[in-house]
Amino acid sequence: MKLSPIFKNYEILVDKAESAFHKVRAGYGEYVRCELHCSDCCHAVFGLFLVEAAYIREHFETIDEAQKRQALLRCDRADEAFEKLQAKLKTFEHDPHMQAYTLARERIPCPLLDEQNECVLYHRRPITCRVYGIPTKIQGKARVCGKTGFEDKGTYPVFDLDNIYRDLYLLSRELLTEAGSDDPDRASLLISVSKTIQTPLDKLLHEDLKK
Repeated sequence: MKLSPIFKNYEILVDKAESAFHKVRAGYGEYVRCELHCSDCCHAVFGLFLVEAAYIREHFETIDEAQKRQALLRCDRADEAFEKLQAKLKTFEHDPHMQAYTLARERIPCPLLDEQNECVLYHRRPITCRVYGIPTKIQGKARVCGKTGFEDKGTYPVFDLDNIYRDLYLLSRELLTEAGSDDPDRASLLISVSKTIQTPLDKLLHEDLKK
């Protein structure tokens, strides 16, 4: 299966996110606090759509072997922390607002973040990471990193992540179709970075990762 045409369409979405970030930074530079070794976005809990997971998994194979080994070791710590988070969330299963609050405050380091607070796959990092430092819209609500200088009452350009997520879902369905999957609904599945880099690409595309 040739992934390059689908990945090329994915990279168009990446370019859109990059352009939005640089446009906001050009107009509101004093409010955007992203800088080298700032890793606030590297501790947020989020999942990857299948197309993004496959893209990252393929490029993970291209990095230095020592970096790969260390990242895989960090996966163990991330998985353990995530299991504890899931147990905590179960205590609030009837309170979605408290679950959302708990998720937002959780600090689980991404396995791709090394000991120098640098991403070992920085140039291939997920779209969520690329726009974390500017105002975004998720599920219709504006959100922004707490380290920025953007104020609640201000009016700023907002990057619509809902539209990007829709496109990632559609590309994931296309990817599953190309892979010969008989379950295109798996396109809605979100995969952790840890599971992404620990799982062979073929398994990502063909097996039920919820098991």
